[in-house]
Formats: sequence, structure tokens, C-alpha cells
Amino acid sequence: MFSLYKKELQSFFFSPFAYVLTALFMLIFSFAFISSIASIDSNTLKFSFPNIFYDNFFFFIFIIPILTMRSFADERKGGTEVLLLTSPLSVGKIVLAKFLSILTVFAVMMIATLFFPIYTSFNGQVMWSSLICAYLGFFLWGMVCIAVGMLLSSLTGNAIIAAILGEIIMEGTLLVDQIGGTALVNAYPNLNSAISWISMQRRFVFFSQGMFRLEDFIFFLSATAVVICWNIIAIEKRRWSHS
Repeated sequence: MFSLYKKELQSFFFSPFAYVLTALFMLIFSFAFISSIASIDSNTLKFSFPNIFYDNFFFFIFIIPILTMRSFADERKGGTEVLLLTSPLSVGKIVLAKFLSILTVFAVMMIATLFFPIYTSFNGQVMWSSLICAYLGFFLWGMVCIAVGMLLSSLTGNAIIAAILGEIIMEGTLLVDQIGGTALVNAYPNLNSAISWISMQRRFVFFSQGMFRLEDFIFFLSATAVVICWNIIAIEKRRWSHS
């Protein structure tokens, strides 16, 4: 499993792909950082780094389907999927190796943005406890999105289609809160509670406010595990069809 993880990681960092996405991620964060400073009226530099993640999540989440679109789609398109599925590794280990490699790239992208709060701490005050919670919440939300993107990539042989479907679904998760706030949904308390429970954006709010709740942590981990299991089942089914 480690050898496949290493191979997948090398495919990212031995090509411009990971560096371009990291640069794009940093660019989005830079614009958000500068905009936050520019909107300050007083002479005191006071703004929330967690709000940068929350207010610009629409743009950050756009990168994740691009990161995951090649995970399985390129294997099918290049004809190497059969070799991968007939390897001694189980399907579960194959999926986990690819998932962990993409998650590592995503973690590197997030670590790169630490330059901004570290730089700010030299000339101001950073609430590190709140910032760490926001980073953790964003990382957990990214985990779910990566798992979903990989699942879509495994269901199609076209990486572009996988990316487009990923964008639609992931951006759709941002609409859950708006749906939950409509008069129709509010008229049915049980439905409103169900929508609130599955809303990842609402759960991320607590992280962005510096509050770590175990139920939110477990929710993101459970959602990731469920989607990964779906991915394994989908590939296992295709593996049996090949044999």
C-alpha cells in the first residue's frame, strides 16, 4: 500500500500539477487576505483568518474536484486500471492509498497558507486557538470532498466529466443551508432538523468560531468513511466484472 501511496504522491509532485494547484490555492487566499485588510476602516489590523476560509469556501472548494478528477478516470482512460485491479493489493488498499496521497497534497496546500498568519503575528495578534480549529474544520470538510471527488472519478472514464460533476455536487453542499432556511422547510421542523444535521457548512461554522465539537468531528470522519466504502464497492464490482 505504501508503494502505491508513494507512486501516487510522486505523480503529483514530479509534475507541475500539484504546484499549479497550490499556487492557485495560495492566490485565492492572498486575494481574500488583501481584501480583508482593505475593508478595515480603522488603523487597527483586526480581522478573522477563519472568516477567510468561510467567506471564500466557494472558491477554495473549486480546486478539490480538479485535484481528484484523475484519481481513477485516468487509470480507465489509459488502460492501466486492469493492471491495478489485478495487482496483489486489495481494492480497499488501492482506494486508501490514492485517498491518502490526495489528502497529503491538500494538506501541503493548507500548510502553505500558514505563511499569512505567521507573518501577521509579527505585526499583530493572531488567535491561534480559533485559527487551528478553522484549519481543522476546513481540512475535515476537504476530506469529505476528496472522497466524493474520487468516487465520481471511479464512476467515469473521463476526468473532465468527473471534475464537472464534482463541482456541481460540492457547490451544491453550500446550498443546503439556504434550503434549510426557506419557509417551506421551516414549516416542517423534522425536515429542518434533518437538513441542519447533514449541513456541512453549518458544522464548519462552529470550527470557524473556534469551537471544537466532537459530534461535528465524528460527522466529517463518518461521512468520509461512508463515501470511501461506496468507492470500494463500486471498484470491487467493476473488478469482478473484469474477471
